[in-house]
Amino acid sequence: MTDFLTQLKSLKLPSWMDAGEPAKLLRASVRFWSQVYEWVTWPLKQFDPLTCAEPLLNLLAWERDITRFNGEPLSLYRKRVNFAFINAQDAGEVAGFIAIFSRLGIGYVELLERQDGLDWDVIVVRVTDSQVADNSDLLLEIIRKYGRTCRRYQFEVITSLPLHINIGWYQGEYICYPASLGDINTELSATYSASL
Repeated sequence: MTDFLTQLKSLKLPSWMDAGEPAKLLRASVRFWSQVYEWVTWPLKQFDPLTCAEPLLNLLAWERDITRFNGEPLSLYRKRVNFAFINAQDAGEVAGFIAIFSRLGIGYVELLERQDGLDWDVIVVRVTDSQVADNSDLLLEIIRKYGRTCRRYQFEVITSLPLHINIGWYQGEYICYPASLGDINTELSATYSASL
């Protein structure tokens, strides 16, 4: 809520005027000036891709070279249009590519370049299986739009599993009692000869 609206909502009448016709007049004037504020600020809101009307959003998307793919939710489309300039600046770098993924709400991603056993132009993109299932069209669109030219991209799916490790310590004593074999052999031979 903006400062004007918060100040408008915080208007209070003195206690002797807080009932009847003056209170009704205050409520009506707050509603009226809130509506006037909405009318005045509506054109300014149309330049913000996150809040503008959908026909104007399509115009902003055309201006920023963003096309809506089939089945794309409106909220994601708004994010892509909003971050189009920043994403275009960050394209081509590993850190920038990871930032693009986080801005669009895809989540954790790893990019590995020049891996052993693969061609030099293959970039490995590690994502979780839920990211691939939920955002398959978006992942392909990001790579098509912001990926490096003359590079091939290969997806690897990583799965995270919870691991619980319990730690503790044992404060016992370790004592070693040595025994001599000479004493045992003489006792064994004495018991063996006695049993014969």
